[in-house]
Amino acid sequence: MSSMTGMRDHVTAMATQPAVLGAAAILLALVVVAAAAPWFAPSDPSDLASLDLFDSHLPPSWLNGGDARYLLGTDSQGADLLSLLMYGLRTSLTVGLLAVALSVTIGLLLGLIAGYARGWADTLIMRAADIQFTFPAMLLALLIGGLARSMLPVNQQEEAAFFIVVLALGISHWPHFARLVRAAVISEAGKNYVMASRLSGRGHAGILFRHIMPNSLNPVFVLATMDIAFAIMTEATLSFLGFGMPASQPSLGTLIRVGYGYLFSGEWWIVAFPSLVLVTLVVSVNVVGDWLRDRLDPKLR
Repeated sequence: MSSMTGMRDHVTAMATQPAVLGAAAILLALVVVAAAAPWFAPSDPSDLASLDLFDSHLPPSWLNGGDARYLLGTDSQGADLLSLLMYGLRTSLTVGLLAVALSVTIGLLLGLIAGYARGWADTLIMRAADIQFTFPAMLLALLIGGLARSMLPVNQQEEAAFFIVVLALGISHWPHFARLVRAAVISEAGKNYVMASRLSGRGHAGILFRHIMPNSLNPVFVLATMDIAFAIMTEATLSFLGFGMPASQPSLGTLIRVGYGYLFSGEWWIVAFPSLVLVTLVVSVNVVGDWLRDRLDPKLR
């Protein structure tokens, strides 16, 4: 009952802020479109038999030379740009969510251990985090991705590209979560309910996972929400540079990289629409993330 009341309070608070409500609505719409891409997309971009080179480079349907079958136009292969955007959005969102889930899992476990055990475990984990902080996240993701690819045969690298990108992004950002969780655990460990649990004979694992961890998750949720935008932007940057998703698995970054080559030839729609979707997605996530931070962080109330 209390969780339902809390959810109702959050929805009511959001309704009083039109900008946040609009961002949440846009984000929800993008998520629904991405999830339902196989059913809503006019065509399947991976089906090469459906492509017609005679339909390549068509402008959006409302411009001269456009075709009503292709609302946002086509690319150099004759693929429907709207379908590519829906599938690319699906890929980018999936990569972002899985990468953040991996970062949260690693950072949460290591942060719990560091904050509760202290001593040499704390020192080892935090020094490892400090070392990783000296590397820019983008550079570290490139390094991890390159190492992962070097261990695979050439014919398997494209198939494994999705998992390599998720792994690279997930590993590159765990220290932020580990530091956040460690600070929350240290704060919670000295409270009376933890002392009472210890006096009652409850084991360390029970205290840590049943009492301390649930009370340390609010800041993790906030950072994870905002980190999704970081992961999506980083994946797009990697794909734009040619180190992310392959052309056979289009993401927003891949579509922007391909479309950039046609920007100065007048075929602006091939790069403009993927860029617009990427900006809209990242801004929406950041606005909702900022609002969650304001709601869940008691210091900001």
